[in-house]
Amino acid sequence: MGMALFAIAVYITHSLYYREAEKKDAFHRIRERGFLIALTDENTLNYFIYRGEPMGYQLVLLESFARYLGVPLKIISSKSIPTLNYYLRNNAADLIALNLPITTEGKSLVSFSMPFGETRLALVQLKASGKNKDDTTYVKSLKDFPADTLYVRQNSFFASIYHSIYKATKKKAILRESSIFSQEDLIRLVSEGKIRYAICQENVAMVYKRYYQNIDISLIAYPHYSYCWGVGHASDSLLAEINKWLGEYKSSGKLKKTYLEYFNNQRIVNLLRSNFFSVNSNRLSPYDDILHEQSKRINWDWRLIASLVYEESNFRLGQVSTRSASGLMQLMPETAVKYGIDSLSPPARQIEAGVKYLQYLDKQLPKDVVDPRERVYFVLAAYNVGLGRVLAAREKAEKYGRDKGKWNRHVDYYLLRRSKSNPRANPDSVGTFFPDYKTEGFVDDIVTRFYHYRNLIR
Repeated sequence: MGMALFAIAVYITHSLYYREAEKKDAFHRIRERGFLIALTDENTLNYFIYRGEPMGYQLVLLESFARYLGVPLKIISSKSIPTLNYYLRNNAADLIALNLPITTEGKSLVSFSMPFGETRLALVQLKASGKNKDDTTYVKSLKDFPADTLYVRQNSFFASIYHSIYKATKKKAILRESSIFSQEDLIRLVSEGKIRYAICQENVAMVYKRYYQNIDISLIAYPHYSYCWGVGHASDSLLAEINKWLGEYKSSGKLKKTYLEYFNNQRIVNLLRSNFFSVNSNRLSPYDDILHEQSKRINWDWRLIASLVYEESNFRLGQVSTRSASGLMQLMPETAVKYGIDSLSPPARQIEAGVKYLQYLDKQLPKDVVDPRERVYFVLAAYNVGLGRVLAAREKAEKYGRDKGKWNRHVDYYLLRRSKSNPRANPDSVGTFFPDYKTEGFVDDIVTRFYHYRNLIR
């Protein structure tokens, strides 16, 4: 009886929490927490990593919107649209950044932003050429579609559109919604002959046709429709901010430029052939195995050290800076000599030396920096500007009432934003930022990139 009452109490508390959260507009939640949480999917167009660099159409748009709001960005990504819908419905995120069609069923799920653009749906099938020219499996019109399986991506926003396509086939198509395959996966499966037919957004299919040259996307299965972002129904002020930003982004020509950068991407063939493309593999660089091994020295996530290496050298050997820092880890000459390496040393030795230096800095950092996450921030800062400057900034932070054991908004404030001569000259303009997701500075760039790595490289 007691356990039953406890369970009921937990359920009521949980329900009330989400009911209260729903009452609060997402825009106000963003201001309170200090950063934007956005949902998007992982694919070659929206959100991916190529040779260590986070990229993507939706990523660029979201970064622009976050800058407009003046807050950092956190992304939650998934290949599953139902999963993303679940997160938004339960207030785990503020908006869903996908090319969502404006449909009746969609309006029951979200409030739509202004349209970002238009596209159509195309039937993806193998070309009717050569030996396939007279193949009865080649479809010239939906009304002639055979009694065969037609694959679509599971997406509740498209339910009525899928039904329209089904009716256009005279109800002969056997619609199969896939929750595990992306549009890119379906196109690849058609190209490989593993499935015969799929429905995909035309602009996506056109990008992939450059790589899968044996596919045909000429048959339009559904006419032009507008696509948008979505927010929760209790997010009117956030929706107004999105629309205001989008209007400015469109009028400046930046939206068109961003769209063409990804949907008119001539590099798609190179991306899909790369071993360092997150859609194809879980590799960031040729040095992943070394980074895995060396990260054990300092007990850091190897992807965090990888982000540091990318920041320093873009994973390129032989780099020498104007300050004479060299190699993958960009060690200063005296530090490189201390660890017995130079820019021509093997990659394994260079990374080992850099990690040993990180280890040394961690040992020199005062023990009163207790939080492991804060120690990471301080060590990265010391790696960049030197331990002495970081320690001096700690003392200055303490002198002016900040916490010298915290990096963001405390010690970094006095290291990066205040002059030595007059550290209180300007009003405090730093917002209440969540520690993990600030957007400027050496440490912040590394940590932000690390979170993208953690999202997409597993």
